[in-house]
Amino acid sequence: MPKLDRRQPLHFIGAGGIGMSALAGILAERGFLVSGSDPRPSPVLERLGGAGVRVFQEQTAATITAVLAGLDGTVADPLVVISSAVPAANEELAEARRRGLSIVHRSDVLAALINAQPSIAVAGSHGKTTTSTLIATLLEAVGEDPTAVIGGIVPAFGSNGRHGQGRLLVAEADESDGSLVKFRPRLGLLTNVELDHTDHYPDLAALVATLQRFAGGCATLLANRDCPVLREHFQATSWWSTRSSEGVDFAAIPLEERGDGTLATWYEHGEALGTLEVPLPGRHNLSNTVAAMAACRLEGVPFEDLRRAVAGLRPPGRRFDCRGLWQDRAIVDDYAHHPSEVAATIAMARLMVESGRSPLPLVPRRLVAVFQPHRYTRTAQFLDDFAAALTQADAVLLAPLYAAGEAPMAGISSPALAEAVRALAPDLPVAVAASMEALAELVASGTGPGDLVLAMGAGDVNSLWERLGALDERGRPTAPLVA
Repeated sequence: MPKLDRRQPLHFIGAGGIGMSALAGILAERGFLVSGSDPRPSPVLERLGGAGVRVFQEQTAATITAVLAGLDGTVADPLVVISSAVPAANEELAEARRRGLSIVHRSDVLAALINAQPSIAVAGSHGKTTTSTLIATLLEAVGEDPTAVIGGIVPAFGSNGRHGQGRLLVAEADESDGSLVKFRPRLGLLTNVELDHTDHYPDLAALVATLQRFAGGCATLLANRDCPVLREHFQATSWWSTRSSEGVDFAAIPLEERGDGTLATWYEHGEALGTLEVPLPGRHNLSNTVAAMAACRLEGVPFEDLRRAVAGLRPPGRRFDCRGLWQDRAIVDDYAHHPSEVAATIAMARLMVESGRSPLPLVPRRLVAVFQPHRYTRTAQFLDDFAAALTQADAVLLAPLYAAGEAPMAGISSPALAEAVRALAPDLPVAVAASMEALAELVASGTGPGDLVLAMGAGDVNSLWERLGALDERGRPTAPLVA
């Protein structure tokens, strides 16, 4: 584990990544000398530059040479930080090794931050980014001024990283590569456990074992009693639920579930303390909110302060993120890329259609699911589960599978997923696009005014909004985008 020292600069290879950029920005604001490289210009890199990070747009040996040349010799050689996304053959990384520079994984730097102050680390298969966002937002709203390292853009901060002056640090603990076992938070939080990241975990037992090691490193553990895997395999210090107030420390039981939020009764140790108006629709978002409030309560924040702060909660970027209206269609972007996430997101959208209430610029009349499978391994593992989740939409449009660097697998593709959907729901309209450009044209021709176009996936399906706006450049009938 590295010992962070302001006398030693840090250099992030791939600084624009969602996890890397948060760390780079926080360390720069804490007075460290920070540089980074990323070949893809982005608003994230612009923010880093504004925070004092020296950003290089090339990942070559010359970048390492330039970083070293920029040091005046009075400081140590830089600590080079990489993520799991940086390949071993990366030229910049190879040069850092050739020069004998110290190289660490981003999780080592995050662990150094988590372990150095009272911290809340959020882990689990689904809801990590949202729950950690809600915790940080609530803490900021009640004056705790937290530091936050989140895997998504927090609306209250306009960033995925925040350097606060308060006593607490809130971090998302990603299980995808197993590195979260390095963390030693004061409070660990487990949202749920379900098999995912099958490129790293051969089975559920392997994932459970890793999360048990994480739990063992937490001074206290807060967990979701509604998750059967957590109930069976974990011993939590405190539990929460949205199904029952009995036998748990914290619960919010729904009184009314609408397309624009949930009214619920808040319980602690079986005693009702009052009602909550949660502005995030969907049972999964209610669970995320209960988890966030429970974490804050365990840190001593008064319930009444939290009840007032809940009204201002907003989800992180790419979590049911309404990009705007296009030809009177609501275009929503969501990061859902696991069957359970797709099912929960579609259920939330369906609630808007059926309840006649919605936080969107329109109340949708129909739900069109646009989905991009992510990774061959994940699609192969969950093909039938994805198909079942998608059948709950009124129409399905599929983008080309996003490989994320994986080699193709025979029989695994978006057309194969389409066939699985048709087998379950023969009358459901299903179409497959051969390219992202063709996907935008499918949306233009296959949807109508009043539709909710729900684009889901962890790949480049999030470019749909911009691609719709560009259709007029190719002579397609369009209307101006309304953000």
